[in-house]
Amino acid sequence: MRAWLPVTEQLSARQDGPAEEDGWGDRAGDTALTIPLPALDPLVTTGIRAHATVLYPFLPLVRVRPGSADPDGADTALRALFASHAPFTLRFAAFREEPGVLFLAPEPPGPLAALTDAVRARWPEAVPYRGIFGPEGLDPHVTVAHGEEFGAVRARLAPALPVACHVTGVRLIVHDGHTWRDRLTYRLGGPARLR
Repeated sequence: MRAWLPVTEQLSARQDGPAEEDGWGDRAGDTALTIPLPALDPLVTTGIRAHATVLYPFLPLVRVRPGSADPDGADTALRALFASHAPFTLRFAAFREEPGVLFLAPEPPGPLAALTDAVRARWPEAVPYRGIFGPEGLDPHVTVAHGEEFGAVRARLAPALPVACHVTGVRLIVHDGHTWRDRLTYRLGGPARLR
């Protein structure tokens, strides 16, 4: 497993310090590539929708140029890259813990890791999690809760497992300076965007 740093320390720094000082904070124009997993929403207690991250942060929005036919924009390359990967199903069957975080690991992790590897190979300057968790980032996962003690959360949520999620696209999200907003979804195994 790729290295996890104490997540509680990183979350504290994220909330207390400006993005430029702590290296983690979200900036206006940041983008990320995520996979929405709405079937897991009832299990996630972090206040955000359930998702698996393909790459955070990705490139600044001005380099992606969503909706543009500009061959120099990443949008064109992303459409082709994701179209070359077939849809897949992930199964989430058990909780796992690292210091400060409760998460679900997908089974199998390979299809999600392959998406991350393909994006990283094409844009090596996009370092996962701004390098906070090392140059390789984290293994595929869905964060369920942050904190220190997860016994009650596990007991309450365990009966809902396992959950299977069929993945048909990768979502580009953009930070507007306050929150993350969906921008568009790239279809897996097909040439067009979903929206």
